[in-house]
Amino acid sequence: MKVLVTGAAGFIGSTVARKLLDRGDEVVGLDNLNAYYDPKLKEARLARLTPRAGFRFTKLDLADAAGMAALFKAERFERVVHLAAQAGVRYSLENPQAYVDSNITGTLNVLEGCRHNGVQHLVYASTSSVYGSTTSMPFSVHQAATHPLSFYAATKRANELMAHTYAALFRLPVTGLRFFTVYGPWGRPDMALFLFTKNIMAGKPIDVFNHGHHKRDFTFVEDIAEGVVRSLDRIATPGPELGQQQPGPRHQQRAVPGLQHRQQQAGGPLALHRDAREVPREESREEHAAAAARRCARIRSRTEKIWSAMWATSRPPRWKRASRRSWTGTGSTTGSEQGP
Repeated sequence: MKVLVTGAAGFIGSTVARKLLDRGDEVVGLDNLNAYYDPKLKEARLARLTPRAGFRFTKLDLADAAGMAALFKAERFERVVHLAAQAGVRYSLENPQAYVDSNITGTLNVLEGCRHNGVQHLVYASTSSVYGSTTSMPFSVHQAATHPLSFYAATKRANELMAHTYAALFRLPVTGLRFFTVYGPWGRPDMALFLFTKNIMAGKPIDVFNHGHHKRDFTFVEDIAEGVVRSLDRIATPGPELGQQQPGPRHQQRAVPGLQHRQQQAGGPLALHRDAREVPREESREEHAAAAARRCARIRSRTEKIWSAMWATSRPPRWKRASRRSWTGTGSTTGSEQGP
């Protein structure tokens, strides 16, 4: 099967591309290698893919409409995994135009490429940030998600609505997956676990937002990639959405206890009250994030066992999974199971 993976030099994209190659698929990886964080890390991820049979890389910006149209026409992809995006909540406050170019215009170009070139199934990444000010826990695809708290989240919610309309208007099978904070090896250096570790190793204080009252589901990158690949194989078809499901098993951790354990594992122990400084809750950042996991596992398969890991800071250097009970990251599916 010939698959386009956008964001192939990214944290999740490179992992998904590797899994597809492992099972014998032909993968065309696309990325613009921008400088949001050090491009050397992106190049290092690509270096693990480029020697492999069946992989080709194209450096291209999603916002290049002509270039994207030409790529889709020339390659005739069977399926598409769209993971490329301008990420980061804080950066969206500084440079919102980058989010319009990549997340809105770029996703439109992907949708158009799929629409006009017979793509069998599009799977794209959304985010738990779309739930914004929602206070009902755990989050569910049955919730409206109409009040995002960041421009980044607003662009991702717009992606969901765009995908829904393309599915409805053009009968394009589309599946959207709302990822809950992904962690693991080769991760983004702007994410909390890397920032915590970097500051601990350098003897610098850690910023603890909202007095450490955050609660957040974390998902191991290998489990996310497995969920993406299995979703890609299950082509969305029109039909009624599933009923409300009870939340699945979750492993949550308050930020402060998690930090304490990280400090110990990184060579501490460092006293939290002395080595972490508290910062008021960030604007545009939700206080809690929790996934309703059971429905997502049911969508993928009634019999398959899809693994989950939320918060595995107990052994961070080894990247151990905390649980193997069910894959978490609420799936919003346009097709057989519609999102809110």
